[in-house]
Amino acid sequence: MRLLNRLLAVLTALVIPLLSAAPAWAVGVRDLPTPPASQHLIDAADLFSRSTSAELEHRLADLESDHVQARLLTVPRLDYGLELEELGEQELEAWAIAEPNDESELLVLIDAQTNTAAVVASPDLLEQLPAPLLRDTADSTMAVPLRLGTRYRQASLDALDRLVTVLHGGEDPGPPLEETAAPLVSNIPSREETANSNGFQWVIVLLAVGTIVPMLTWWVFSR
Repeated sequence: MRLLNRLLAVLTALVIPLLSAAPAWAVGVRDLPTPPASQHLIDAADLFSRSTSAELEHRLADLESDHVQARLLTVPRLDYGLELEELGEQELEAWAIAEPNDESELLVLIDAQTNTAAVVASPDLLEQLPAPLLRDTADSTMAVPLRLGTRYRQASLDALDRLVTVLHGGEDPGPPLEETAAPLVSNIPSREETANSNGFQWVIVLLAVGTIVPMLTWWVFSR
């Protein structure tokens, strides 16, 4: 009996680390439950802190005043061969069937495995938010902060700011400017600066003076 208990303890010690280290399961539309209408953020990939989640939930809920049911969905990884935009369209269809309503649907998606984004909308909302705008919001507005360091909060807020501006009749602000690293200032002269300087000529002059002057001094005083 004591030997059996020891064997079980060893097996438990081996299995638990393997389970905790296992990668997240791939996600398809069948794996995502239909959220209640009051829930706007579905952070399945656990990308946001509690404070950021509350902030995004509030921003998404504000769109209800425009008769838009907006949600943000994060996934840890996708089923093989499934595109993020395709998943979004399938989700909108599934939610429309499960909870039919008169509001337009907007869905922002983030794939945590590839750090890519997608934005999809119900057909009636495409009149106000055209498909090219949604695609560029995902490929440019969200891609920039995601590419610069997995800035999930910034990517989400930038996307919502751009879409809300257009939804309220404003001019499309476009994607944010790409951040570029500032050039490093160095005290070491470049090859071009060295080539264009007169430093080498001054070295020759000083060497000549340092050689000739002592010789002349010796010649004068040795006479």
